[in-house]
Amino acid sequence: MPDDPDDGVSADPGGGSGHSGGPGGPGGPGGTDERDGPGPATPYPVAEIAAAWQRESPGTPTESIEIVTPIFRLAKLFTDDRARALHAAGIDAATLDLLSVIRRSGPPYALTTREIGRRTLVTAGAVSQRVARAERDGLVTRAAAPTGRRAVLVSLTPAGHALIERSVDGVLSREAALVTSLTEDERHTLIALLGKLSADVTRRVTPDGPQP
Repeated sequence: MPDDPDDGVSADPGGGSGHSGGPGGPGGPGGTDERDGPGPATPYPVAEIAAAWQRESPGTPTESIEIVTPIFRLAKLFTDDRARALHAAGIDAATLDLLSVIRRSGPPYALTTREIGRRTLVTAGAVSQRVARAERDGLVTRAAAPTGRRAVLVSLTPAGHALIERSVDGVLSREAALVTSLTEDERHTLIALLGKLSADVTRRVTPDGPQP
């Protein structure tokens, strides 16, 4: 597996409460209006939501609704499903993040705390807390790094290695099953489009970066 901090088996993709209130999100103009009726609530098609805004507020830009709203909805579905999978595996998202990045580094499955922070985009304080908790649970060990400079080396224990192997297999198998409705060509197309959109949105929303 690559060392990309967003490789899909790292931090919680939904970020907890990140899906409530933005434009096009569940609490925003894109909304998650639901149809009444028996069984689980069914969200209105986003095309209908966009058409309603065009009718009720002519001139309001609605071209993002049919893109952003499904992304919010899918993120919520994937986040909730992953939480259930992690609960079943007996691991939380933060510990998965920590053990994953060490496991992906390859033998001898050890990284300094600074390198863990760099690869996972987590602050030094958060890394320290995660490592301390995992150490208490017998999943990692800490020792002075051979390079010195007060660096701390974090290594997987046999128990940590076994847990991450089991957890990653379960999470990725489940999520692979969730995208089987897409053909191989469709997956490649979607990957490219998501990559393009992600890079551009990241550039636009970065503080002091280029604006639309």
